[in-house]
Amino acid sequence: METKHMCLLVLSVLFIIVSNVDADTSPILVKKIKGKKVCDQGWECKGWSEYCCNLTISQYFDYYQFENIFSKRNAPVAHAVGFWDFKSFITASAIYQPLGFGTTGNKTTQMLEIAAFLAHVGSQTSCGYGVATGGPTAWGLCYNKEMSPMQDYCDNNYKYTYPCAPGASYFGRGALPVFWNYNYGYLGDCLNVDLLHHPEYLEQNATLAFQAAIFQWITPLKKGQPSAHDCMVGSYKPTKNDTSSNRFPGFGCTMNILYGERTCGKGDIDDMNTIITHYLYYLDLMGLGREYAGPHEVLTCAEQKPFNPSTTTDSAKDSASS
Repeated sequence: METKHMCLLVLSVLFIIVSNVDADTSPILVKKIKGKKVCDQGWECKGWSEYCCNLTISQYFDYYQFENIFSKRNAPVAHAVGFWDFKSFITASAIYQPLGFGTTGNKTTQMLEIAAFLAHVGSQTSCGYGVATGGPTAWGLCYNKEMSPMQDYCDNNYKYTYPCAPGASYFGRGALPVFWNYNYGYLGDCLNVDLLHHPEYLEQNATLAFQAAIFQWITPLKKGQPSAHDCMVGSYKPTKNDTSSNRFPGFGCTMNILYGERTCGKGDIDDMNTIITHYLYYLDLMGLGREYAGPHEVLTCAEQKPFNPSTTTDSAKDSASS
């Protein structure tokens, strides 16, 4: 799906989301459009979509599972106490569930995708370490912003498209941390929020922070490439070039999409293994089990060539979590 088209889809869906996540479950409305079955499940999956005929996220992923996965996020030593919660995640996801986020395929496929997405979120926002209480995988969503940034992440090469706003700093913020002025500007355009002038919004609004993360998850970096979502739900069909580059559908592919050469193609490095550890742990906590993660070549990106090596990355769609 082309990026501009995706931006328009998100903006059109955004305005149909209601704020009351605690409302009773809506009945499934069903009809056919051009011979295709489409459904509407109220606030969580609204808009006559084929994906809304499947389970919604809150029907297989509950509050207590979110609490178990991110059990230390509100500990006194955490850095975003009281910020992240289940309601914010579900509210943000409701914008994208009609597009297939967490609603593609059968229940197993759906759970695998949510576990994968949250594994990236947890690993990128963790303040856990080897001897931390509960272990490093218990400390996801400890942060909502980069602590003690060393620079303002202003790239003047984008001064005509996404010029840095006076006084703004574009250090990492959010559930999948966003860096650099061009990424804030691009995401702001697609989410209809002025993140270029107000990057702090991502550390002030948990729903928006999750929304930005899910948008990164379901949107391909470049035309003709898969999104992280595609990697998990069977939409990604490797080309001959992909196969020769050891790129296959699965969790390893999501790391390649989100982090590229920072994490992939370097063997079994700690950065990659930490993300995988979160994924396996979350699968267990969700009741699916790590045996569903797939074989080694699917689970890791240790031998995968990056989709977008840095020497060829030259657009505002570079990874927002570099």
